Amino acid sequence: MSETSHDVLRRELEQREENARLGGGEARIERQHASGKLTARERLDLLFDPGSFCEMDAFVTHRCSDFGLDQNKPLGDGVVTGYGRIDGRVVFAYAQDFTVFGGSLSGAHAQKICKVMDRAIEVGAPVIGLADSGGARIQEGVDSLAGYADIFLRNTLASGVVPQITVVLGPCAGGAVYSPAITDFIVMVKNTGHMFITGPDVIKTVLHEEVSKEELGGADAHAVTSGVAHFAATDEAHALRMVRELTAYLPSNNAEDAPVVASNDPAGRLCDELRDLIPTNANMPYDIRAIIKAAADERFFFEVAERYAGNIVVGFIRLNGRSVGVVANQPAVLAGCLDIDASIKAARFVRFCDAFNIPLLTLVDVPGFLPGKDQEHGGIIRHGAKLLYAYAEATVPKVTVITRKAYGGAYDVMASKHLRADFNFAFPSAEIAVMGPDGAVNIIFRRELAAAENPAQRKEELVADYRARFANPYKAAELGYIDAVIRPEDLRKRLIDTFAVLGNKRQSLPPKKHGNIPL
Repeated sequence: MSETSHDVLRRELEQREENARLGGGEARIERQHASGKLTARERLDLLFDPGSFCEMDAFVTHRCSDFGLDQNKPLGDGVVTGYGRIDGRVVFAYAQDFTVFGGSLSGAHAQKICKVMDRAIEVGAPVIGLADSGGARIQEGVDSLAGYADIFLRNTLASGVVPQITVVLGPCAGGAVYSPAITDFIVMVKNTGHMFITGPDVIKTVLHEEVSKEELGGADAHAVTSGVAHFAATDEAHALRMVRELTAYLPSNNAEDAPVVASNDPAGRLCDELRDLIPTNANMPYDIRAIIKAAADERFFFEVAERYAGNIVVGFIRLNGRSVGVVANQPAVLAGCLDIDASIKAARFVRFCDAFNIPLLTLVDVPGFLPGKDQEHGGIIRHGAKLLYAYAEATVPKVTVITRKAYGGAYDVMASKHLRADFNFAFPSAEIAVMGPDGAVNIIFRRELAAAENPAQRKEELVADYRARFANPYKAAELGYIDAVIRPEDLRKRLIDTFAVLGNKRQSLPPKKHGNIPL
């Protein structure tokens, strides 16, 4: 049988598709695998539901005719773009292909990413970027720099409209780091993912300091020290599983709610493990995660930025199948004090949840702001105000539970009734006051203690009296600042009922272009 014109056209298409699939060629794919990394398409296969990825712009080539590049125009130009489904929901993505010019960004490369982001904003779907790039393609000069700025603009316009997640699987250096920095969540792979403004070679030349890529900008450095990365994955498959799990808690856009997931965990289940969890000694630590998990569906907590600013805990749970963002002081770290890092971490999370209609649960056990010259000179006033601002501005349902200490200005900042929290509860163990009884007595009764025949005994009596009068939840409840004092074991069913009541909450802000958060 003779070949028809349709057969010829089909064969040409198949050849182009194969050329695009190979990227930089078999040899470079082998080198990618030898370095412990997957190819762009292998990564997308792990990210999306099987067979759901639809590629866009597979045949795009670069526009540079200088430096001999006009003779080397691989299809796709170093980035695979398109859309697919995660748990059946549409998600757009781009994956930089390190086998093509080291994944370097050209004008055409950037144009492909911008198109994907534009479509995602138009249809209201999340954007996931898989970063593995040597940086700007030097041969293209300002065209590559313009490409970065075009992407940054889309990141900014998409912020608060659709969720944006970046997975750093290889190098991400120089100006390229600012795209991930604007996105909502960053996942980094240990040993292969690196982010920095200036690399080790430049630092050695300019500052004469020796530092490795991993020390400077590896996953651990950014997950623990800088707070740039929210998750550090052991390998690429782990990173992409994290992303799939994270997206399950998020809505597709700011006009929708997060998906509801069926749960076999009874809504009325008692949290018996909480009856005696909180130590009677207010200075004894405990793990706030135990309270979070006790209330959550299936007792599961998806923590965000777990290794950074451990004195505050943030993440997602489900209550009766619905996503809830959690912010909680951690008494096991720095006694749960708020400091600069904790304030920034929590404020950003609160603003994310508010942008995407995710209700907020705040668990409070905070003795105050961390004192010290380093904190004051580092701007704790400004950074602490970020958290206050974030809570005050948030219009999503907000439920607060004071588990133990809520002292001073930190009481106000942690989603108090005065910042428009909807329901504020307290455990019987809660202490709500300007400061702890011991410190308060030292100030209020300074002269009396100095004149007492037995200062120690008199102080003990005064502390007991202050604790009975102020260091309990009932004075705040009398004033209406606490809506109810609840038993710890009733926490889960009370939260589920309260968030259900708030399901149709309507609240708005005064008309304005935008506020001026103390950045």
